Amino acid sequence: MAVMEVHYYSYSLKSNITLNVIIPTITSNEAITDSVVQNKYSYADGLPVLYLLHGAYGDAFSWLRFSNIDRYAQEKGIAVVMASAENSFYQNLQSGKQYETFFAEELPQFIQSVFPVSKAKDKTYIGGFSMGGYGAWFLALSYPETFAKSVSLSGALDLPDLVSNPQPDYPFNFADAFGDVKAIQGSRYDLLQLYQQAKQKGVIPQLYQAIGTEDFLYQSTQKFNQDFDALGAVYHYEEATGGHDWDFWDTQIKKALNWLFT
Repeated sequence: MAVMEVHYYSYSLKSNITLNVIIPTITSNEAITDSVVQNKYSYADGLPVLYLLHGAYGDAFSWLRFSNIDRYAQEKGIAVVMASAENSFYQNLQSGKQYETFFAEELPQFIQSVFPVSKAKDKTYIGGFSMGGYGAWFLALSYPETFAKSVSLSGALDLPDLVSNPQPDYPFNFADAFGDVKAIQGSRYDLLQLYQQAKQKGVIPQLYQAIGTEDFLYQSTQKFNQDFDALGAVYHYEEATGGHDWDFWDTQIKKALNWLFT
């Protein structure tokens, strides 16, 4: 595989930024990739692409440092794009940086113009863990014309519950990200509301969710899923022994990649 570090000026973020991009190669001399099937994918036709989001305290290097995503991308023949979002919850911040615009509009346009990835919606996916698990579903449900499938691993999906019970060690400025935190429920930031809107439009991305039974978000996730099920939501659900950690996320991203190609 080829792993590239990219630097360019982002008009949404008004600063120079760093991206990490994985592009699978047709052949490899590395033993771990000898099983790659020839002609599984085509640069000319455009590679499927997965935008992977990090969690709190993370950045564009989180997935590369702590998971085997480069191996998995090579095995599946999928491009992977990783960028930093600070602790923004992937929102357009009132303080200035426009992360929602960046990830939903600017970044896909840039990647499609520079790398051999498909412009087709059905080959464009987004996923993440923790804060990025919320971000992945938020962006997919807000822009269902862009993302066909979305993966949330240990996602902070019940946002109203999260902001109403802030912990002292949270690194988030919820007011900067969401404005009036008392008005989140039923707003455009509420995943339940976003799903209903996508359903009304008749354009719903396919959704994948995984949570560890020892995760501190497990109970919150069960509550969210009860409300989600009440909407008639269709999604793939996985749970397994595990916590809010990379052992769980690395295992689940491999499963999620299998799901993306079903």
